[in-house]
Amino acid sequence: LLLLSSFPPASAGKRPQPVPPGDIHVLDPNNPQAARAAQVALQYENFDRASPHGLLRLLEVKKAAVKITTGSQKFYLYFTVVSYIYEEYIGSCISTVVFQKLAPPKVYSKCVLTQDEKQFHEKDKKFYESLRHRRKPIIVYNIPDSYGNIDRAHIALWGLAICGSSKIMFEHSREDLSYNVAQVKAVKQELRNDNAVEFQILVVFHETPTQNTKTCHLNLTWTIGQPLKVKHICTSDNHGLEDGSGQDSGSAAGMSHENERNFWE
Repeated sequence: LLLLSSFPPASAGKRPQPVPPGDIHVLDPNNPQAARAAQVALQYENFDRASPHGLLRLLEVKKAAVKITTGSQKFYLYFTVVSYIYEEYIGSCISTVVFQKLAPPKVYSKCVLTQDEKQFHEKDKKFYESLRHRRKPIIVYNIPDSYGNIDRAHIALWGLAICGSSKIMFEHSREDLSYNVAQVKAVKQELRNDNAVEFQILVVFHETPTQNTKTCHLNLTWTIGQPLKVKHICTSDNHGLEDGSGQDSGSAAGMSHENERNFWE
């Protein structure tokens, strides 16, 4: 990461040259590879932070470099972030992202936020307690709606779904493949007798650069102050059943795509 301080100016407009194995190559911050790697780092951060109100979104890659080794590409990144929900600058991150050919990326990241995170934590705690004491489960469809709008009452619920989805996105990303959430199709709360809150969530992901979509069923369990627990099973809208994270009790296995509304009801 210290290499970032010694980056020479990036040369814009030149055709990328092959990078000799083992050499560190400075990237133009506007290079799509740099943005893709930064996006993966933020997906890792958002899952790890598990804060529906404190989601981070990429604002700008400031510096980037890549090192190619056998079977992997290692990106060194410095970038700024904004609040995903409130659209305001809130800090910067230094990250290392290692793309492996046959395994999920490895991410090492540290973010320094200018905004007091206590505000996020207080809102998360209030939201969490409201979920934990519900007697009637929440059932919501289509966040955002077909016009791109999110009901204010559903923003935190959408944020929680994004936190859980981030695990799937960074685990499936590769150096030439990335994911974004296109829509949270459905969310259903499962009432519990312990301190955790649990949801069944149906998410549609957009795959870049293929333009394919991937639909995943998530079983998400959240206990505030602890890591999210996410089990999932995904199907590609182009290639059928692809992958999952287990068939055990509580997982998302066996969910049908035939009629989403009937399933949730």
